[in-house]
Amino acid sequence: MKSCLIVDDSRVVRKVAGRIIRDLQFEIVEAGDGKDALEACRAKMPDAILLDWNMPVMNGIDFLRALRREQGGTEPVVVFCSTENDAEHIGEAMRSGANEFIMKPFDADIIQSKFAEVGLV
Repeated sequence: MKSCLIVDDSRVVRKVAGRIIRDLQFEIVEAGDGKDALEACRAKMPDAILLDWNMPVMNGIDFLRALRREQGGTEPVVVFCSTENDAEHIGEAMRSGANEFIMKPFDADIIQSKFAEVGLV
């Protein structure tokens, strides 16, 4: 079974996204900030990461840049999921190594279609 790390400081967002992604046949791991997410990746690199931008301790963009420097860190498909959805933020996310971008709020159809676009389902 494929695994997905959901990184968001909102427990509600993690639970909602987790329910949707679990229905796509993924094992779910959660992290509340980029630092915890990086530690989770070092323990076991996931197949996919759903990543928020604005978080305490380590934000999403700093996590993504650090992830891509890790051993095996180029492998996970990273889908940014954020309210920061202007062209500048999306461009920075893509230049930093994101594979796709979802704007909040999201629903099951949006996540499923983005995961399909990047070859996860």
